[in-house]
Amino acid sequence: MSLVIRKEGMLTTIQGLGRYGLQRFGINPRGAMDRTAVRLINLLLGNAEDEPAIEMHFPAGEMFFEESCVVALGGADFNATLNDEKIENWRPVFAEQLSVLKFKQKLVGNRCYLAVRGGFNLALGGDKRSKSKAAPIEGLPLKKTDRIELKVQSTSDDIFPNRQISNSLLPVYSNFPTVRLVAGGEFDLLSESDKRSLAEEDFVITNDSNRMGYRLRGPGLRVKDTAEMVSAAVSFGTIQLLPDGQLIILMADHQTSGGYPRIANTISVDLPLLAQLGAKDKVAFNLVDIEEAERLTMQFEQDIRRLRTGCRFGRYW
Repeated sequence: MSLVIRKEGMLTTIQGLGRYGLQRFGINPRGAMDRTAVRLINLLLGNAEDEPAIEMHFPAGEMFFEESCVVALGGADFNATLNDEKIENWRPVFAEQLSVLKFKQKLVGNRCYLAVRGGFNLALGGDKRSKSKAAPIEGLPLKKTDRIELKVQSTSDDIFPNRQISNSLLPVYSNFPTVRLVAGGEFDLLSESDKRSLAEEDFVITNDSNRMGYRLRGPGLRVKDTAEMVSAAVSFGTIQLLPDGQLIILMADHQTSGGYPRIANTISVDLPLLAQLGAKDKVAFNLVDIEEAERLTMQFEQDIRRLRTGCRFGRYW
């Protein structure tokens, strides 16, 4: 029971939600850029929320299903087709044996995710749930002819085709989102005028951006105290001010600590909006307090719990 990469895509990898607890040793959690998308499609399929999924960029590859299975797509919309028939994101879909999955066009977003019911068997070096030393390793690029073993085989009786996620729970992807921030440890090193620039000006994602971080081009900012800083802990969504006055947003493959001023942190519910940006996209920022960030996070987690409960009433959940 396998999924075969029939045509290689651009930077196609298997990503989970990351591994935590090792940052004190300098080991990054890594994981999917859009972790909300991975959680949501796994819930649709009855999987654990942290089950690894395939992360794809456009142009994405082609995939061949040697056995039947139930799949779900989330994140970016790449105009996917299964056996040349269009399929939608955020819905479970039955892929018959010998089906071919293709991606025709990038419509919205930059990272699309594919999960399968039951999940994948990965190599021993890639995930604690692994069984096969010959299987792909989580995080490494998938190549043409790579074969990913599926844990379970499904039939057409294992799916509710009309089940989908409420739009109220889905991130509203855009190539020019407004992302909410809370003040970082060194926020007050900015002048009042630079604080206003951060909240009022637009910033462009440059070509020097990747899974480690997005470099931004915008108004030059400066700190009032130029004394050398001691390196401090950083996280996914931390915004640092570089010596040239420009900003960098740390993403999924970020380092564990840094010595540049941490002027802000992205609130967790808006990380998917950043995750779906690409070079030349724009972003604007809006500062909120910690209480508002916590309220938004708790509301989202409550909605996730409702979705999880609702999915248990399905035929295979």
